[in-house]
Amino acid sequence: MDPWRYSTEGISIALRVTPRGGRDDIDGIETLANGRSVVKVRVRAIADGGEANRAVTELLAKALGVPKARVKILSGTTSRLKQVAVDGDPRQLGDTLKKLTAAKPERETKD
Repeated sequence: MDPWRYSTEGISIALRVTPRGGRDDIDGIETLANGRSVVKVRVRAIADGGEANRAVTELLAKALGVPKARVKILSGTTSRLKQVAVDGDPRQLGDTLKKLTAAKPERETKD
């Protein structure tokens, strides 16, 4: 199951963020111990004063080809698990996400 949901305004994505991950990148899809799927994202920024959150929204905006103002963190601002909304054409955003995450295999973790 995809870790994102479609709405009339765009999509909502479940993320697992690794701050200070060495680079800004989307690492594919991961299944958490509870069975929930998330998109794995790593950013160079530290989780301090919202820097990692800013880096996450910038990375997603760039990867999905939308302005930064269209990417909003809905929940999890102080957690590694976040819910992010991206405004735009839901089908186009979903197709782009599929391409970005397809190159990387899904992995099980005990996180």
